[in-house]
Amino acid sequence: MNILAIESSCDETAVAVVFDGRAVRSSLIASQVEEHKLYGGVVPEIASRRHAEAISGLCREALAAADMTLNDIDAVAVTAAPGLIGALLVGVNFAKGLAFSAGKPLVPVHHLRSHIAANYIAHPDLKPPFLCLVVSGGHTHLVQVEDYTKFTVLGKTRDDAAGECFDKAARAMGLPYPGGVHLNELAKDGDIHAFRLPHPKVEGSAFDFSFSGLKTAVLNQLNNAKQKGEDVCLPDLAASFQHTVVDILCTRTLRAAETVGAKTLVLAGGVSANTLLREEMTARCAARGITLYFPPLNLCGDNAAMVGAQAYYEYIAGHRADTALNAAATMPIENEF
Repeated sequence: MNILAIESSCDETAVAVVFDGRAVRSSLIASQVEEHKLYGGVVPEIASRRHAEAISGLCREALAAADMTLNDIDAVAVTAAPGLIGALLVGVNFAKGLAFSAGKPLVPVHHLRSHIAANYIAHPDLKPPFLCLVVSGGHTHLVQVEDYTKFTVLGKTRDDAAGECFDKAARAMGLPYPGGVHLNELAKDGDIHAFRLPHPKVEGSAFDFSFSGLKTAVLNQLNNAKQKGEDVCLPDLAASFQHTVVDILCTRTLRAAETVGAKTLVLAGGVSANTLLREEMTARCAARGITLYFPPLNLCGDNAAMVGAQAYYEYIAGHRADTALNAAATMPIENEF
């Protein structure tokens, strides 16, 4: 089954053709990073306009790269939630028009579900059930994946997402957008023990996350030093900060794995590209006899291949939409469209 998949939830316009949820026939991305870099972050109105400009041509290019026409496509899939509402609407409305005019089924896909599904492309042997840490700029979720379309959230952030915390800390250190990537590089030359930073906990919930206090601690370190006329060793601060975030993520995740008896653990989302997170989670899982999967770097960030992968299983489960489909800025991963 060939699915034409569309992703436009934030600042990447992406289109892919995916076969049976596992094989990528083509995958193209029109990135807006350089433009948003001018403003230090994503500007929603600009993102929406760029999606509208790119999406039609990118669909034609994705079909050509797969050596297919629309007649060869069995269904059209699109990210419908969550994300920037204006950006989502561009993709959803284009997909509705395309599916309706071509007489193809329309499959709505949840953004977090598709991040998890990126691992199905990279690891043909991976099948539910498993425990997944979805960690990105907008989300930090611990999800029990019971089946391809059945999910239970065990824990999530109560404030900032881990990726958001990375970006805000990086901006405070004067690093360019996107901050997480640059902070990761800067931290390689630093001492993880140079700064003692807090490990915020959520009272009454062993699996939830909180990163707002950690972000504030970094800002306080920088502001206090500035007031005293002192210099801060940024590589040390970056290394200490990154080590703290990774330790929090690993500790909460492995505690959940032990509680539910999970022997397979999966990482997903943009922050799963972080070098230290991969290394630390690999070491801790190996020590506990847990099998760990994570996507290759090109499938960590937003892309349409992961949308096509999840859409296959949504289609098999009978999840379709009609022209009444609307985008949603927020939606729990457990919900159906």
